[in-house]
Amino acid sequence: MSKKKDKAKQHKENLKDQVEEVLDDAIEEVDKDGENSDSQADKKENGLSEEERLKQDLEKEKDKFLRLFAEFENYKRRTSKERLELFKTANQELMTAMLPILDDFDRAINELKKSGDENLLKGVELIHNKLRETLRSKGLERMKVEQGEDFDSEIHEAITQVPAPSDDLKGKIVDVVEPGYRLGERIIRFPKVVTGQ
Repeated sequence: MSKKKDKAKQHKENLKDQVEEVLDDAIEEVDKDGENSDSQADKKENGLSEEERLKQDLEKEKDKFLRLFAEFENYKRRTSKERLELFKTANQELMTAMLPILDDFDRAINELKKSGDENLLKGVELIHNKLRETLRSKGLERMKVEQGEDFDSEIHEAITQVPAPSDDLKGKIVDVVEPGYRLGERIIRFPKVVTGQ
């Protein structure tokens, strides 16, 4: 954390140095202009007195400074937003690797329900629930997709189309083959569905 603060402090100091350099350059320009001009009469002939020219140069430098400062503020806001987004999705690779394990647990529970061994089923369900709750606390959510919902290509992945069992399932989801998951607001695995034709 201190490295990030040091980098931000160093960046701020660099920005201040740049602003000071710009102001120094402007002052040097004004000084050179003053040395090169012959007299007040010549300056007035050019349309501006030395004082007016200095005021204009000062206004230009103020404008440059304000723009530079605004740009720096935008940079700070953008990087802090990107940092927050990174923290939210930092576990995406790990979560994606855990999804097949959750699928295996679901299959195991379905098979144990068929076998009728209640004690084994309870043990596996306890482990499954603990894993699921731990992943949920880290931001992983299972997407709710049910039979009969409208198919949306933005959030569903159609793996095949079958003739619709009834007219009301045409263009809708007939079966969910594999559930989808979100990590925060981002979909890390789209639900795989079968649609009715």
